[in-house]
Amino acid sequence: MPTRVPGVVLVQTTDFFYPNVEDPYEQGRIACANVLSDLYSMGVAECDNMLMLLGVCTDLDAATERQVVTRLMIQGFHDQAATAGCSVTGGQTVLSPWMIIGGVASCVCAQADVRMPVSAAVGDVLVLTKPLGTQVAANAHQWLRAKGRGQPVGEKWDKIKGVVSEAEVVTAFAAAQRNMTRLNRNAAKCMHEFGAHASTDVTGFGLLGHAQNLAGNQLADVAFRFHTIPVIRGMLAAAAQTTFKLREGLSAETSGGLLVALPRKQALLFIAKLEELDHEPAWIIGDVIVGTDNKM
Repeated sequence: MPTRVPGVVLVQTTDFFYPNVEDPYEQGRIACANVLSDLYSMGVAECDNMLMLLGVCTDLDAATERQVVTRLMIQGFHDQAATAGCSVTGGQTVLSPWMIIGGVASCVCAQADVRMPVSAAVGDVLVLTKPLGTQVAANAHQWLRAKGRGQPVGEKWDKIKGVVSEAEVVTAFAAAQRNMTRLNRNAAKCMHEFGAHASTDVTGFGLLGHAQNLAGNQLADVAFRFHTIPVIRGMLAAAAQTTFKLREGLSAETSGGLLVALPRKQALLFIAKLEELDHEPAWIIGDVIVGTDNKM
């Protein structure tokens, strides 16, 4: 019979997705950070164990490309896990028509160390720890490079070149990659130090989708109202020329930041401490107000 240990819980998450950058090592780092982010969004700053999930594309040449790409992706994943203070002890690798990368992250911890995402209160403010626009930046950079190679997808570059320069896309992609590889671990630690009431990471459903889910989970009758949306420079204009719904808050993010509800005074201290640790900005982007039917 299983034994229950009072006050001790298992926190576990899994995620996987298609690569969004061309560098396989960096893709491994991004995937690892993305998997860990679900733990961090609940204030769990330590991970006991990770498993890696890898789908290896059958279109890659088995003798050269497949060996090089998979080795670098695995190395990036392992190195990022080490940065997070945990190890990768196994996983699953399969052949697939597509490259897929992800993993499983697990932690056994005291229940008191877990911040359940349910306690936002009227008067709280909403803090976002990374800017939006990673999907737009990654795709714009891909289109730019494809255009230079004469590949068909490069035609999509023609749709945005009138509103964003090549240099701006390169800079935006560098910022996106820097943020996608940055762990939300320090933000998770700061959630405890400054009394966060609720949090979620911002990934595949975009800011609005994740905010709606978070607002709907609150025990109190509250709603979220946004007034400021930080976006990687140039990506709002680029998104307007595409099908990415960045302005609407529905553009997917990869390894995005945490959206955290905190008391206003504590939020300023949270931001200052996080900027000191990560050397990157965070922002107050909204308020927790009295609830409405749609919660937003």
